[in-house]
Amino acid sequence: MYEKIEACPLCDERSFENHIIAKDYLVSQESFAIVSCNNCGFKFTNPRPTIEDMPGYYKSEEYISHSNKGSSLVNIVYKIARSFTIKSKIRIVRKYHSSPRIFDFGCGTGHFLRACAKKGWDCMGYEPDDLAAAQAEKYEGVKIIRVLSDHTKDKYNVITLWHVLEHVHQLKETLTTLRKMLSEKGILVVAVPNMNSWDAHHYKEYWAGYDVPRHLYHFEKSTILKLMTSLKFRKLEIIPQKLDAFYVSLLSEKYQNQKNKYIQALNNGLKSNRNGKKDNTYSSLIYIFSK
Repeated sequence: MYEKIEACPLCDERSFENHIIAKDYLVSQESFAIVSCNNCGFKFTNPRPTIEDMPGYYKSEEYISHSNKGSSLVNIVYKIARSFTIKSKIRIVRKYHSSPRIFDFGCGTGHFLRACAKKGWDCMGYEPDDLAAAQAEKYEGVKIIRVLSDHTKDKYNVITLWHVLEHVHQLKETLTTLRKMLSEKGILVVAVPNMNSWDAHHYKEYWAGYDVPRHLYHFEKSTILKLMTSLKFRKLEIIPQKLDAFYVSLLSEKYQNQKNKYIQALNNGLKSNRNGKKDNTYSSLIYIFSK
């Protein structure tokens, strides 16, 4: 089942135009329209699978953040990169809180939370996917919840969404709930793909960052900042995720050429990062917000 979005999730405008048609290369091979709001320019997948039918679009061992089973070279690269990115995530958290109480919203298989638990931090994760949550729960020190509404009175000084916000059906409602769960001096950390990056413009409909229909929203700096400002968040910092350009380029080359072109992907990852350095338009960006 699909649902059609009648009003822009950001500004409630009811007039859209097609931005691009992208394909689900991972699971269904279906094509989905990404539309652009005629008022604020926000891009979102429309129509999209209902929240009840969306789990079927994650059923692939190649969806590594949920299964952790993919054995292709692309997924091996992902796992290697993950070990480096987790260390950088820890450094970001430590910059703001030395011993945080941390809530990872959409924690997947729990690798980030496991690293936090090893630091002795008080950790909690939310993950609605049964397979991913079951794997996360195997890690000692990692506590997982699957129903957010039962824990909305809990308070955390760090809440993280690592490439999760673009997947959430109830966008503003979820962010409003997370804001209530944030302590007065807490930070909200949001990492999302940047559709205004060099690699997004280069690969167009083949850009892996679109990842339809799992990605419901397609952010650039201007739209995510409008969204967060409208919900009374204050931007503290924007940090690039430079390794993402290489992984996204590798997947995009596979989608575009039906084969892995490793050297080309490496070159395009470098190009994307060089261009991103000019105005902080990297392939993925981490936004730090406070109340």
